[in-house]
Amino acid sequence: MSHDLVNAASRSKASSEKIWTRDFILIVLSNFFVFLGFQMTLPTIPLFVEKLGGNDQLIGIVVGIFTFSALLLRPFAGHALESKGRRFVYLIGLGIFVLSVGSFGLVHSLMFLFMLRIIQGVGWGFSTTASGTIATDLIPPRRRGEGMGYYGLSGNLALALGPTIGLSLAGIISFKSLFLFCSLLGLTALILSSTIRYKKVESVAVAHKKWDFYEKSALPPSMLLFFLTVTFGGIASFLPLYSAQKGIEGIQWYFLLYAFALLLSRTFAGRLYDQKGHKAVFIPGAILVLISMGLLSWLPNSLILYTAAVIYGLGFGTVQPALQAWSVKESPPHRRGMANATFFSFFDLGVGVGAMTFGQIGHWFGYSTIYQVAGVSVLLSIVLYLFILARSGKMAIKET
Repeated sequence: MSHDLVNAASRSKASSEKIWTRDFILIVLSNFFVFLGFQMTLPTIPLFVEKLGGNDQLIGIVVGIFTFSALLLRPFAGHALESKGRRFVYLIGLGIFVLSVGSFGLVHSLMFLFMLRIIQGVGWGFSTTASGTIATDLIPPRRRGEGMGYYGLSGNLALALGPTIGLSLAGIISFKSLFLFCSLLGLTALILSSTIRYKKVESVAVAHKKWDFYEKSALPPSMLLFFLTVTFGGIASFLPLYSAQKGIEGIQWYFLLYAFALLLSRTFAGRLYDQKGHKAVFIPGAILVLISMGLLSWLPNSLILYTAAVIYGLGFGTVQPALQAWSVKESPPHRRGMANATFFSFFDLGVGVGAMTFGQIGHWFGYSTIYQVAGVSVLLSIVLYLFILARSGKMAIKET
C-alpha cells in the first residue's frame, strides 16, 4: 500500500514538473506564427521605406517608432494581465497586430506607414508581453530557465525562416501581397491562442502606486538586455543595406545561420542557467556578441558575414533566455505580468534606440561605424553586470 502511494506521489510530481503540456504547445505554436509574420517584415520594412523614397534616417525612425510605441504600452499591458486576465490582453494584442500589418499594403506615403507602425507597436507590446507571461505561468518553477529556452525556440525558428522567406518573397511578389501573408500568419496565431486554457492568477491586494510602470526586481537583467539589444537594432535595420553597399550577396543566409545558432544555444543555455545561474552564461554570451560586432564592422566578404551570424546567434541565444528567467525569478506570481512587461520594455527600448541612433550614425559616418558603436554598447553591458554582481555581493554580506 505504501509502495503504491510512493509511486502515485512520484507520478504526480513528474506530472507537475512536465513542460510540454497541451497549453504550452499551443502558446509555443501561437508565438511561432506571430513571430514568423513579424520576422518576415523585419528586413523588408527598410526596403519598403526605401521604395517610398526614404533615406537611412527615415528607415531608423520608422523602425524605431514601432519599438517605442510597444515600449510605452507594455506597462499598461502588465497591469491589464493582472486585472483583465491573460486571454483578454493576448487576443486583443494579436488582433491589433493582424489588422495593422495587413494594412501595410495600402500604404502609399511614409506618414501613413509611420502611423501604422505605431499601431503595430501597440499590438506587439500587448501580445508579446502576454505571451511571455502565459508561458511563465505554464512552466514549472524549477524548470523555468529550461522552459523559457524551449519557448524561445519558437521565436528563433521563426527568425530562421522569416527574414529569408520575407526577402525572397519581396523579390517575386508585391509588398501588398507580402504584408497580407504576414497578416494571415498573425491570424493563425490568434485562432490557436483562442483555444488555450489560461491559468487564472489570483489577484493580491497591494497598495496602489500612481507610477507603477515597472517591476523593481526585473530591472537588473532588463538593463543588461537593453545594452545587448541595441546591437539588434543595428543588424535588423541596416545589415541588408550595408551588405548590398559592400557588394556582398546572400544576406538571407545571415539571418538563417543566426537563427539556427540561436536554436542550438537554446538546447543548453536554459539548463545551464537553471543549474549554475546567470554567472555561467552572461559574460561568455556577451563576449560572443562583442566578437560578432567586430566582425561586422570589418565585413570583407560573405564568409565573415556568416561567421558573425553564427557567433552572434550563439551569444545572444545564450544570454536572452537566462535574462528573461532571471527577470521573473524574484517577482511574486501576481507581478509576473509586470516583470515581463519590464523585460520586454527594455528589449524594445534597446532596439528602438539602436535603430534611431544608428540611422544617424550610418548617415554621418557610414555603416561600419554602426557596429563599432554597437560593440561599445556590449562592453557597457559587461561593466554593468560586474557592477550588479559586486553590489549584490555587498548586500549579501550586510544581510549576514
